[in-house]
Amino acid sequence: MEMFFSKTPGTLVKHLPGAMREALEKSGALAKLQAYSLMASQFQAQGQNLQTFEAGPVLLTTEDPKTGQKVHITVENEAMHGDLDDIELSFQIYKNGQAQRTPFMPQITFSMKQEAQVWTLNEVSVTLHLPLADPDLLKAFTEGMKAGSTTNTATPTNITFPPHDESPVQPAGTDAMVLAAMRTILTAEVTYASSYPTVGFTCTLSSLDGFGGGEPNERQAMLINSGLASGKKYGFVFTLSGCTGTPATGFYLTAASNGTLDRRKAFCADQSGVIRSSDDGNAATCLASGVPVQ
Repeated sequence: MEMFFSKTPGTLVKHLPGAMREALEKSGALAKLQAYSLMASQFQAQGQNLQTFEAGPVLLTTEDPKTGQKVHITVENEAMHGDLDDIELSFQIYKNGQAQRTPFMPQITFSMKQEAQVWTLNEVSVTLHLPLADPDLLKAFTEGMKAGSTTNTATPTNITFPPHDESPVQPAGTDAMVLAAMRTILTAEVTYASSYPTVGFTCTLSSLDGFGGGEPNERQAMLINSGLASGKKYGFVFTLSGCTGTPATGFYLTAASNGTLDRRKAFCADQSGVIRSSDDGNAATCLASGVPVQ
């Protein structure tokens, strides 16, 4: 927050790596960067409301009063190992109080490193997921194509994504299919913790994702497919939580109906690998008093 929103000139430069500052100085660009103005004032000048938070998962929110659109930037996970601190941020767009369906929204990781007792921005990673089998994406694309056909337009236009509460019904899966997905994630967690012992278990499904090229890494271990890494499958929402400590020595995995299905069980597990269920469909009940699945 200090890097981008401090009123003190030169604060951003202070949090850049020494090698970057040296390169900027040699190129003559350092003087221009020193004059970096407060980002918050730019938003305010454009008529946008910006609010930052020093504690809690929400880092900042911005709102455009003219359109009613609000953006939340949330800290999904923070992992410290040694002199490194990885902060994973996600974005959520709201319009008139309704969460907007935005499958293209990226996840950004700021990798901070201590230099001379100052946290510097060592690396910025951007992960962009395009869930090609996602029902919302397919529905929006299909409707866009139909709209283009009726107006004799070759390229589909005005593709919008419905709010979460207007999502089409996802194909329901059997309990066996949901349990198989749970076991896939549990196995991936064990492999992940073994592969990246300084991190331990992860509470970010995208870190287990199998999409992309290059070598597996702690932000994309290539252990599960992207469909499951999206957290939505078979009409259920899969969620990881409870990854405390560095390295994280435990986690919770839950799977609960997304609300569009008839009454279904909720399933849950932890690092022990034992899967339990709750007949009331509530993930919290499952974690508290779930019955082991036979």
